[in-house]
This record gives sequence, C-alpha cells and structure tokens, in this order.
Amino acid sequence: MALLEKNVSTAAGRCAVRCGLFVCLLAALAGGGAVAAADFTARQVTEAFHKATAQLPPDFSGRDLSFLDLAGIDFKGASLSGANLYGSDLTKANLKGSNLSGVMLDRASIVSADFSGAILAGASLLRPSINVALDRNPRDAPKFAGANLRGARITAMMDGADFRGADLTDANLGPYDLRADMSSMPGSILRGSDFSGAILRRADLMWAKLRFSKFVGADLRDVNFAGADLSKCDLSGADVTGANLMDADLDGAILSGVRGLDTVNGGDTIKNLATAVR
Repeated sequence: MALLEKNVSTAAGRCAVRCGLFVCLLAALAGGGAVAAADFTARQVTEAFHKATAQLPPDFSGRDLSFLDLAGIDFKGASLSGANLYGSDLTKANLKGSNLSGVMLDRASIVSADFSGAILAGASLLRPSINVALDRNPRDAPKFAGANLRGARITAMMDGADFRGADLTDANLGPYDLRADMSSMPGSILRGSDFSGAILRRADLMWAKLRFSKFVGADLRDVNFAGADLSKCDLSGADVTGANLMDADLDGAILSGVRGLDTVNGGDTIKNLATAVR
C-alpha cells in the first residue's frame, strides 16, 4: 500500500511539472503568437553534457534552450551566460559552479536543483516552479549556497531555499509590479529559507514573506525590508545598518547581537518589535 501511494505521489509530481511547463507554453502563445523553437533539442543538449568533461565544459552562452526537458542533468560547470531557459525543466539538475550570468530562468522548473557556487549575476527568476506537488515541500527547494546573485531579479515561492553565504548585493526579490495585489504574488515567498552569512547589501525584499528564515551573521546593510514578514526570523549577529524596516513585522524575531538597529529607517513603524527576542 505504501509503495502504491509513493508511486501515485511520484506520478502526480511529474504530472504537475509537465502541466506547469504546458501552462508556460500556452502563456507564451497567448502573449506573442508563435513560439520560436529552441536552438537545440533536449537530446542534443543532454548528449553534449554527457560527453563534456570538467576540463572542457560545454558552452551554451546566449543560446535558446527554452522549454527543454533538462531534468537531472549534470551541467559540469557549463557556461550558460545570457542563455534563455524560460520554462525549461531543471528538476534535480546539478548546476554547481556554472556560469549563468544574465540567464533567463522565468517559469523554469527548478525543483531540487543545485545552483551552489554558480554565477547568477543579473539573472532573472520570475515565478519559477519549485514544487512537484501543491504542498510546497521545503525539501524540493533549490540550493543557492555560495552563489553569486548580484543584481538578480527574483520573484518566487521558494520556501526553504538555501542561500547560505550567497552574494545577493543589489538583488531584487521584491514585487515585480508595485501595482500588484495579493492575488498576483506581489513579493517573494521565502519562508524558512537560510540566508546565514549571506551578503544582501541594498537588496530589495519589499513585502517578502520570510517567516522562520535565518539571517545569522548576514550583511543586511541598506536592505529594503519594507512591509516584509520577518516574524520568528533569526537575525543573530546580522548587520542591519541603514536598512528600511518600515511596517516590517518582527514578531518573535531573534535580534541577539544585531548591529545597526538604531540606524534603521522606519523604526517607529516596525510591527511587534516588543515581542522580539534581544
């Protein structure tokens, strides 16, 4: 019985990913008529990576790899700078150390994908899919530990994502459109994510949902946390000098050893500061 339930769950997960990619394709068709074909087939790309070596990684810089099924592939530190991976399936792909600067990952499936140490400077990750089911299991979250995400544009539901030691300087994780309402996901949902030791100088996390996330020892100078949910977050040893905390919720947040709290903007509008642990 347990095996049957597992098989059903797995099948449902695969169906959810494929349905998500199909929805992306329909959206593209609705937005601009015909969809341009990718530069390669999934088989050609897969063969290229299988033949590649760490000494001679493949180069798909600037190529159109949109809507391809690249699940489970070891990218072997490939160069994908400026590539278009819109709507592609990168489920459980190994992208450690790859050059993804300026890459388009909008609507891509990045379930359990590993971007640790990758270069994602200036990348776009608008509404990627990170769950194979509807329960948003944090174990499906992608890994960005030690990655370079400077200036990246991210609007996503990525509960439990690993950003430890990542560089998110000038990254924008706030609302894609300031006119958005709650029904259109105005900000990123990153509850229970780990930003310990990360650099987030001048990053925009306006309206972000960050409950239970960790920012231990993080560089949060000049970060925009306006309207963000920081309840139950652990900010131990973080530097928040010059950060914007207007209307941010700090209910039950751990502020032990936090530096620069007396320099934040909007300090008199912080919600539930009295319940924070110092």
